[in-house]
Amino acid sequence: MRIALVAPLFESVPPQAYGGTERVVSYLAEALVEMGHDVTLYASGDSVTTARLVPVCERSLRLDPRRPDWMVWHTMMLDRVFAAASSYDVIHLHVDTLHFPLARRCPRPCLTTLHGRLDLPDLPPLYRHFPEQPLVSISQSQRVPLPDANWRATVPHGLPRQLYRFHEQAQDYFAFVGRASPEKRADRAIDIAIGCGTPLRIAAKVDEADRAYFEQVIRPRLDHPLVKFVGEIAEREKNELIGGAKALLFPIDWPEPFGLVMIEAFACGTPVISFPGGSVPEVLEHGVTGFMVHDIQEAVAAARRIHEIDRRRCRAEFEQRFTSDLMAQRYLDVYVGLSDGVLKAA
Repeated sequence: MRIALVAPLFESVPPQAYGGTERVVSYLAEALVEMGHDVTLYASGDSVTTARLVPVCERSLRLDPRRPDWMVWHTMMLDRVFAAASSYDVIHLHVDTLHFPLARRCPRPCLTTLHGRLDLPDLPPLYRHFPEQPLVSISQSQRVPLPDANWRATVPHGLPRQLYRFHEQAQDYFAFVGRASPEKRADRAIDIAIGCGTPLRIAAKVDEADRAYFEQVIRPRLDHPLVKFVGEIAEREKNELIGGAKALLFPIDWPEPFGLVMIEAFACGTPVISFPGGSVPEVLEHGVTGFMVHDIQEAVAAARRIHEIDRRRCRAEFEQRFTSDLMAQRYLDVYVGLSDGVLKAA
């Protein structure tokens, strides 16, 4: 198939450090190319891919010191995508809902994967206005606020099978990897680690929107001798940091749409301790790949039992459920269904 993948421009594809959506788009593009499909990727110019790259801007917007206007560059990208629509069998977009007016008028099938939270008050009228737009969720729980939207599939994220290596033996520390934000709750991770008397390594990105939370809540706790703040890390560093940990702490406080770092942990053989928000019960099997907990006391007790989780089983669950080739095949099934529907309608 001739497939266009449209990525956000905030990070490169794949990102140099943090960037969940752009990372998933990269894994999907590479898997589709490996399957023999003709893939065109619309992304920032510093992206690296085996697909045909259409560089929309010179470099990812977040790292550009000129602070370019993200709306301007995404608007120009979407104009280029839809001007070339006849070149593709399907257009798969990962840029939220900016493209809906153009997709409504496009003669080619357009598919949107939604990567964020959907429990926001302005979203129901938006999706009622565009009821025909085919959507993919990344977990079943993500759909709950919009039950009547045009859902075509739920496709869990996937990682390349060899991206992370299995770590059979853990070292004596916990890991927290993600954004330093109120919903990810690095402060809970600190409390859990201190409660266990176990070192914690925090690899976190600090967005400007989360700066106040970081300065007021997290920074004062970084002086504790058990806590080490590593900062934002790249893929290779993540492999070693997560893989060496006794457990990944994922003490979220929001309806998590998926939680990519959980399957990164499973790929390393590292179990996860998480609060059960959003998609967590779909991704983590309690007592098999980690523990779901409801408060700090329960989390500390679970962390002390983490040796009961078989690290080989964590890796096996990743290979059976969360590889990028599985993700690509699931998307391909949706593409074929959309294309068949357009042909029948024509």
